[in-house]
Amino acid sequence: MKTALVTGSSRGVGKAIAIALAKEGYDIVVNYARSKTAAEETAKEIEALGRKALVVKANVGDVEKINAMFETIDQTFGRLDVFINNAASGVQRPIMELEEKHWDWTMDINSKALLFCAKEAAKLMKKNGGGSIVSISSLGAIRYLTNYTAVGVSKAAVESLTRYLSVELAKENIVVNAVSGGAIDTEALKHFPNRAEILEDAKQNTPAGRIVEVEDIVQTVLFLVSPGAYMIRGQTIIVDGGRSLLV
Repeated sequence: MKTALVTGSSRGVGKAIAIALAKEGYDIVVNYARSKTAAEETAKEIEALGRKALVVKANVGDVEKINAMFETIDQTFGRLDVFINNAASGVQRPIMELEEKHWDWTMDINSKALLFCAKEAAKLMKKNGGGSIVSISSLGAIRYLTNYTAVGVSKAAVESLTRYLSVELAKENIVVNAVSGGAIDTEALKHFPNRAEILEDAKQNTPAGRIVEVEDIVQTVLFLVSPGAYMIRGQTIIVDGGRSLLV
């Protein structure tokens, strides 16, 4: 039975991706850092679909915790077919207010996590002839967003690392890509001091005529882990209804 790990899957986009993969027949590793109750609720929903769910607490900014998580995955399932690098955090402040601890925290969880999770994921994927890795990025990686410096730079690192991983893991038949979404009205957006402004901009200036919804990201991720996306390598797919095409 195929297995997928979705980091940060206790809520939001991560939870939606985990449940969608379960519907596609995957057993799911539900990873969380703080929200144990929410993670267990996600697991219950997955099990109600007839799939297995393994709940693992791990701060993906800590390499020791990453290694322990993958050891648990190996002991429980003995394989990994899909890794969705979704967990994210970060301090949102103007550049002149950023401190070293803010920078390190953001980079560890958003960037370092991809490298060290991908290395461990690749070891498990090799056992079964390959797999897929998809990271969740954001438009702040390629354009200026207010107070988004640390997060934006960390996401730019994710997109660059996606390209490097794609080349070096290709020989193991591992497909690596990323999805960059426009503004979505999720729990995470509530941490933005200018949330209302962001949503209003998306509503008014998205050529597709509506803001991006969680399901738009989910469907793109499902495509990227499917056989139909086999020749898409090292790409960041922008899912924003065309918003980034306008000034």
